[in-house]
Amino acid sequence: MLRLRNLRSRKIVSFQINKMSKKPSTPSNRPPSIDQIARAISDLDLPHPLLVDAAREAVNNANGNDVVEEARKIGEIISRTLLTDVINATGVLLHTNMGRSPIKIESQNQNFRFSNLELDLETGERGSRQDRSSKLIARACGAESALVVNNCASAVLLVIAALAEERGVAISRSELVEIGGGFRIPEIIEQSGAHLIEVGTTNRTRRKDFEKAITKNDVSLVLKVHQSNYRIVGFTETTEISEMTGLGVPLVADIGSGLIDSACPWLENGPPKWLIDEPAAKQSLESGAEIVTFSGDKLFGGPQAGIIAGKAELVELCAKHPMARVVRPGSLTLSALQDVTISYLERRASSIPFWKMATSTVDELKIRANKISKKCATETSATPGGGTLPGVEIPSAGLKLTGDHVEFFRQQNPPIICRVDNDQTFIDLMTVHPSDDVFIDNAVKKIQ
Repeated sequence: MLRLRNLRSRKIVSFQINKMSKKPSTPSNRPPSIDQIARAISDLDLPHPLLVDAAREAVNNANGNDVVEEARKIGEIISRTLLTDVINATGVLLHTNMGRSPIKIESQNQNFRFSNLELDLETGERGSRQDRSSKLIARACGAESALVVNNCASAVLLVIAALAEERGVAISRSELVEIGGGFRIPEIIEQSGAHLIEVGTTNRTRRKDFEKAITKNDVSLVLKVHQSNYRIVGFTETTEISEMTGLGVPLVADIGSGLIDSACPWLENGPPKWLIDEPAAKQSLESGAEIVTFSGDKLFGGPQAGIIAGKAELVELCAKHPMARVVRPGSLTLSALQDVTISYLERRASSIPFWKMATSTVDELKIRANKISKKCATETSATPGGGTLPGVEIPSAGLKLTGDHVEFFRQQNPPIICRVDNDQTFIDLMTVHPSDDVFIDNAVKKIQ
């Protein structure tokens, strides 16, 4: 009897102990785990580790806010820091911040494949990556040979290093320019191993100035640099390429923007008025330059690249220099350049996005603007951009909205990049592909 009572009491005690030790239920306001937060915002289409980063930052910054919504905001910010497509509605045709010239990327097949980048398909032996697009570019601009590097600054650096190392480079003082990103011609010459010979004055330089410099110094080449994004006006004088031939040393012309032929034979109506006086590769070589250098992503309308074109023996010296391997381009760049150059040779400007955009008529743009919003439709002025043709304006059309809405448009998907002037927001349609008008339309309707 006693034993039974003891057993019974143990059970009671045990029951009471178990009841007391039972963990309290989780409060409903307890924040979700980091993983739960990350999964809740997985529709942002970011890699899971980045979603976790957003979730952790949201928990740290919560301060009573909805932690999931906070994580979503942080995730959206992370998304906008990644490389993505944007709509250029600024009217700047070659906008450096947006990759300069737009290029069309097409894949002929969904499966992965290799390329014959350095494979000679005739012999089966190793070939040169410069044997394809480089030869096509040389053909397009009337050069004996050409070489492709990763950008125009590299092209100038390689040419000087290969042709003038430890010797002098003569250049007019008016052409000692600074290009984008703070790179200066004197510094490029210094890095090449050559030394600078300044010629003439800031505003006036003549042929006899070069002759004098070559006589007095160990000059290996003469460099002529297109002033690109600035002009000297007033009491000025410059020496044209045709006046600089026969100096006894190679003449290298950095024409910068990459117009390959001033006649623009790929355009049905010839060159647009805003291109007048822009130096071109073909005419520069015909005038006497032994080498020209220019960008691939400006008026050429291709990917970022630097082109060296001209006399075969000089281009070969550049190709054999050790620096050539350091600045060589990859297969994607060369493939894109090949496609663009073939379009030039076939005179199909419509297949080159830059030229299709740059030759849009004002009437065409007005029709598109009125379709989006007759109330906001207006005439505008586009610009070449990319450090080319300073001060040049191109008649265009687009939309004008009262107030500063640039941040609102930038937050759209895809982001729409426009400009503001005197508290008015302008959307220039010359730099917007017609298929993107629907995104402009949707965004404008949210404001009106």
